Amino acid sequence: MKKSNFNRFWRWHFYGALFMTPLLITLTLSGIGYLFYTDVENNMYKHEFFAKSSQTDSLTIDQGIKQAKETFEGYAVSKVIVLEEPYNTRLTMANKDGDQKYVFLDANYQIVGSQNPKYTFANVMREVHSSLFVGGTIVNYLVELAACWAIFLLLSGLYMTFKGRALKKDPNPTKRQKNLKWHALVGTIITIPMVIIIFTGLPWSAVMGDFIYSAAQKHPSIGIPALQQNPPTSDMSEIPWATRKNEPPTSNGGAHAEHHGMGHTEDTSDPDRMITLQQLMHEVKQANVSKPYSIIYPKDEQGVFTVSKGSNTGVTGLDVSPYEEVTSYFDQYSGKLIQDVGFEDYGILAKWFTWGIPLHEGHLFGWPNKLLNLIVCISFLLVIFWGFKTWLARKKKNAWSAPPNVSNKLSIGFIIFMVLLGCVMPLFGISLIAVMLIEIIITLKNKNGTVAE
Repeated sequence: MKKSNFNRFWRWHFYGALFMTPLLITLTLSGIGYLFYTDVENNMYKHEFFAKSSQTDSLTIDQGIKQAKETFEGYAVSKVIVLEEPYNTRLTMANKDGDQKYVFLDANYQIVGSQNPKYTFANVMREVHSSLFVGGTIVNYLVELAACWAIFLLLSGLYMTFKGRALKKDPNPTKRQKNLKWHALVGTIITIPMVIIIFTGLPWSAVMGDFIYSAAQKHPSIGIPALQQNPPTSDMSEIPWATRKNEPPTSNGGAHAEHHGMGHTEDTSDPDRMITLQQLMHEVKQANVSKPYSIIYPKDEQGVFTVSKGSNTGVTGLDVSPYEEVTSYFDQYSGKLIQDVGFEDYGILAKWFTWGIPLHEGHLFGWPNKLLNLIVCISFLLVIFWGFKTWLARKKKNAWSAPPNVSNKLSIGFIIFMVLLGCVMPLFGISLIAVMLIEIIITLKNKNGTVAE
């Protein structure tokens, strides 16, 4: 790239940081919170997770579920999470209005307590991190846009560090030069791990996430194995990312099962003919599916029980290694294992993101993963801090003190670099067009002498 590109990178780096910093700080802090959600929840929810009920009579899990439905009238069970000891079993219950409850059963399947899912620590951190706890298409796009611009900031900063004089020794450095040096040095060190962390989080994003998932679905050889079934309609948060939108097979329920409507809980299937959950858990054990796992009820009378082990569930005590991921489908009437899909069946794209998401969340290789992510996140916050101090040191009163505008033509290298980034990150590409239009307008006004920076 030509030397004149330095100022253009500097200018766009400045404005990108200026407008995206509040979002980036929010995403980083909520990411740190989510990084340790299992540790926090194990302490916050000791009673729900580990306590025993005062009722000591031993029930079957089906009796425990019946008792939960009687206790929380109007709610039906859509999901059962079976965890390893000492964790209690967790039921996900919902009513017709879409309100949910988590209900916990002890080893005797007696009720221990309940939670409102909206306000659990993990769910709050996840909602803030992915949608600023507001949600909606625009907010989701904004969060993804911030992540994309973070990658540009890191890469452009890397270019400027080696092209400029930020790391060169100076016998008498000013405060601005000291801040700039730390900003550049730490930014350079964390560029690769930070880019990896950001990219491994993009499967959950609005635009790139859908693109990645669509590509994995359309090309089973590199993505997700295709199953010829109806898509599940129940909550999918505990089904592994790679099989989340797969169409499950249907149970062989006969003619009686073919004439009933769709639904989301066990109450919409045929309870008189459906096997008990106790029987299903026996079949799950026979199929060599070990704890922890989640059970999704059939969506209708042709549906199946979906039993899954996932590496990115967002549920304390439920995550497993990516290599242990499996999604199994059991006939709701006979309990027979119909089909299963495991990590070894995924294509290379699905395997990459199945491995990458727990890396992003900090539990791929235990505490070292958490510690590494924490160091990178804190370093990123420090990079923002030093960048802000560098700007304040050069900022003139009542002025933005932005890097100078560049009027010369764009170099081929610069164009290729930005086009590649825009193609890889579509939202960034769209925002880049807007930035360039603004730059053109400012340049034209400057030529006419109407604007002075």
